[in-house]
Amino acid sequence: MTFPILDTKRLKLIEITHQHIDYLYEILSLEEVTRYYGTNRFTLPVEASRLIDMFHKNLVEKRGIRWGIKLKENQRLIGTVGLNGLQLKHKRAEIGYELHPAYWRRGLASEAIHEVLSFSFKQLDLHRIGAVVYPENEASLNLLMNIGFMKEGILRGYIHQNEQFHDTCVLSLLKSDWLESQV
Repeated sequence: MTFPILDTKRLKLIEITHQHIDYLYEILSLEEVTRYYGTNRFTLPVEASRLIDMFHKNLVEKRGIRWGIKLKENQRLIGTVGLNGLQLKHKRAEIGYELHPAYWRRGLASEAIHEVLSFSFKQLDLHRIGAVVYPENEASLNLLMNIGFMKEGILRGYIHQNEQFHDTCVLSLLKSDWLESQV
């Protein structure tokens, strides 16, 4: 699969390669980024390298696509967005994302997610995009619900992070709902 590069007004969504290790490490080593991420914060750059390898493997095996979120104004990688648990046969995936805190509350995550949803529903012909979010992560819950995601329920003890089990909210957006919102 050729990597699909996506463009928005302010962003370019690109393939993440090993040239991005330092940026990815910087972002995922921050406690405020990983607090609700489902994994412990990075403490070594090699962890970013392994994650990039996993993104590439998932792409090759058609199990996921992860884009680097690059600001057009300065070409800086400020986060990632993508599809996890991609199942083309069942026409579904889960969306995941993170941004460096210096770029929070500017509408950038929303802009990137909108573009990934458009690609997912139009190009991949997915029917459902899910999301799994910690109930305490109100910013992410609000972001997704503003886009049109609906809360479906709670997954009890779903994520193990920092030696604790955490409940998560599960949300979804169906292609039909997304198409209606685009009119």
